[in-house]
Amino acid sequence: MELEERVAALERRLAALESTAGGAAQDAENPAPGRPMSERPAPEVTDSPLWALESLKAQLAADPGDRGEDGAVVFTGAVRLPTDERYEWQFGAFTGQLFEEDWADAAESFAALGHPVRLRLLREILGGRRTAAELAELDEIGTTGQIYHHLRQLTGAGWLRTVGRGRHEVPGARVVPLLVVLTAARP
Repeated sequence: MELEERVAALERRLAALESTAGGAAQDAENPAPGRPMSERPAPEVTDSPLWALESLKAQLAADPGDRGEDGAVVFTGAVRLPTDERYEWQFGAFTGQLFEEDWADAAESFAALGHPVRLRLLREILGGRRTAAELAELDEIGTTGQIYHHLRQLTGAGWLRTVGRGRHEVPGARVVPLLVVLTAARP
């Protein structure tokens, strides 16, 4: 079992390294829509509280192409999990492209996050509880069958993947996006 845990840890580290290569990441299994902002220079951090927004606007103004005339959105993060895993992520998409896409395609992903037990499972998995047995030890999480149902929903939507023997993890390319979604949902 110790060897499996070490291999799983190495796989997580490799995924984290791959997700930071080139300044932006895309998970091959779950590519996010839009254009990676890695093609643009990194923003300059200033004393302004809106430094990221100001940098985005400057980059859009410097790119006279049609794609950026309606604007863009960017999300980014540098995260250290309770397990000491580290992830850095930056992604952006042009507004025009976002409005051309069918938003219904995102429904399954949002639906998977729309249950309190699933959100708790994600938090616990990011915190280091990786197996159904470890998750079943938690209070108010449900039966083992219910846990497996929720894990399947999260896996099907790309928020989880199975690694090793019954171990689950949030793919490296989904850690920061998950935290962005949670941040956006705060009252």
